[in-house]
Amino acid sequence: MFYIIPTPIGNLEDMTMRALRALKEVKAVYCEDTRRTRALMAHFGIATPLLRYHEHNERSASGLLEKLKGGLDAALVCDGGLPGISDPGRRIVSMARHDGLSVTALPGPSAVVTALAGSGLPADSFVFLGFLPRSPGKQRRSFKEAAALERTIVIYESPFRVVEMLERAEEVLGPGAQACVAREISKIHEEWISGTLSEVRQKLAERKELLGEFVIMLHPLETPHA
Repeated sequence: MFYIIPTPIGNLEDMTMRALRALKEVKAVYCEDTRRTRALMAHFGIATPLLRYHEHNERSASGLLEKLKGGLDAALVCDGGLPGISDPGRRIVSMARHDGLSVTALPGPSAVVTALAGSGLPADSFVFLGFLPRSPGKQRRSFKEAAALERTIVIYESPFRVVEMLERAEEVLGPGAQACVAREISKIHEEWISGTLSEVRQKLAERKELLGEFVIMLHPLETPHA
């Protein structure tokens, strides 16, 4: 069995009992960064061997696939959150399923759904864009296409580009669009900022320094449907 296991995005207490059991029972754990995952494993007293998985390295992917074909019970984790959701993992899962191997994904920490749940914006249907392209033109096009669906838009962004990204969003969606920013979810300095897109952008732009990981949620309608 190949287990896709979510790991905490901040608070170690978010690790589920099922995930811990799986990490103990598999024969190998594949990860992005052995140093970060080793610290997690040590915290919970888990000694399962760690191996690095390179998403875009053909040798790494094919090597893992061959071991799974040979009957190896293994797990895949990323540095935080659920593998395959804007993190390495999708490619190897696709390859394993294509070859008829047994794959299961465990529920657990995920920044996108956690942020949506706490945003107050409609989440029965949403558009997740992950990390946007760096090009301003491509960003505007992404916002325009997503806004046409009249659904909540979710984006991941770094502290170094978040204000500029919100400026482009405001150009397309308008200053009155609804917005909520979740920063450092489940960590010590967790913060939520909500209001109109213009208000949220201004609050962030006024700060001398921005730190942490951001989940940006936008709704193109000034009064979203419930």
